Amino acid sequence: MSSENPPAWSFLTNHAQVLLSIARDPGIRLREIGEAAGITERAAHRIVGDLATAGYISRTRNGRRNRYTIQSHLPLPDRLAREQTVGQLLAILATQRSDTDDMEPRERAPKP
Repeated sequence: MSSENPPAWSFLTNHAQVLLSIARDPGIRLREIGEAAGITERAAHRIVGDLATAGYISRTRNGRRNRYTIQSHLPLPDRLAREQTVGQLLAILATQRSDTDDMEPRERAPKP
């Protein structure tokens, strides 16, 4: 399969993509989460609510914005992966990124 014709499906669910977006930027806005995951802002809001209700994230109000904290010690909800934690999943996905070359400007580490 070529990169010109990507499949219509994904290995990562929308919930996983939202969680990964929050891990990359704990102060991210719902609109930005939606854009990153390829879903609507409304869907992002629903998924963030699902993750919060299940205890995987907590929200802290900071002025007009939310800041999210991921409970990385919790096990994955999948039957086949209950021995793994949310933190382990995020660590695997984070290592797939090549240094800072493909990171958005707000994610780049400051230059020494």
